[in-house]
Amino acid sequence: MKKTTVNPRSLVAIGLFFLMSCSTTTHIEKDRSTDFTRFKTFSWMDQESGKNRINDLAEQNIKMALREELKKEGWQEVKTNSDVLIGYDMLVEKTVKEKNNPVYSQPYSRLYYNPYTRRYGTLYYPSQFVGYDREAYKTKEGTITVSIIDVKTDKMVWQGWTTNEVGNTNLTRKEIQNGVRSIFRKFDVAKN
Repeated sequence: MKKTTVNPRSLVAIGLFFLMSCSTTTHIEKDRSTDFTRFKTFSWMDQESGKNRINDLAEQNIKMALREELKKEGWQEVKTNSDVLIGYDMLVEKTVKEKNNPVYSQPYSRLYYNPYTRRYGTLYYPSQFVGYDREAYKTKEGTITVSIIDVKTDKMVWQGWTTNEVGNTNLTRKEIQNGVRSIFRKFDVAKN
């Protein structure tokens, strides 16, 4: 009997494929002329008050998540004379998503009689693609946006954002942390 073995590299590749398919989509924009190595300190941009104001708990959670990620980059928070200002925004909005599921016909077989051989035979007809079953459902999407502004030039040098389905009208601490982490996974792209 022949023994089969599983290649560990193929298991890792399959695992990474499934992890990547579950991750959120993150986008960044940056000023290519900016030298990010000269930035070492940051402070917070004043957030606007009013209708779109973020609640205090969410504001604490996003600042904590941003501090952690910026600290990993070697940046330090200061009250005055910072190199950059960090701004953020969170938005939860209702949206309609569409799911398309393929539909196939039922396979079937048919019995026939062959008069020359005096035997019955079977014809098999496999299932065939007939179209898509479209299903629309309502959901909520949460978007987190992080902006970095150079204090000396007063222009935005980097912006990252991510959008993901959420279960509530407010983002939870875990959703905020995951969103900020996914944004800063692409932050090293800004340095190159």
